[in-house]
Amino acid sequence: MIVKALRVGLGQLIVFLDWISRPAKHKRDAAAQAKVEQAAKGLSLYQFHACPFCVKTRRALHKLNVPVALRDAKNNEQDRQALLTEGGKIKVPCLRIEEDGKTTWMYESKVIIDYLNKRFSAV
Repeated sequence: MIVKALRVGLGQLIVFLDWISRPAKHKRDAAAQAKVEQAAKGLSLYQFHACPFCVKTRRALHKLNVPVALRDAKNNEQDRQALLTEGGKIKVPCLRIEEDGKTTWMYESKVIIDYLNKRFSAV
């Protein structure tokens, strides 16, 4: 019970520190931002709200100004089940990429952030 309370408290502290130290969003003109938003329609991030690696990934999304659907794999049973049955394992963060009729499940925050930087930082 104490361990769970400690974990919840630390998670909330991580979320709070993220909130107060969040980086500024990348500025784009309206046409470029519309292009990014269109490209991001096929992306979903499966995550736990207070997971440090998920926070790191959400910070990268915020900084790049990429709107991605967030899926709560901890509290939403449908999202959790989709992550398990389609992605293969319950591990977060996980970026679901739907492109050209193909779905890719990308795990590991570093890999996801590298992908996002390559795909959206130049736009």
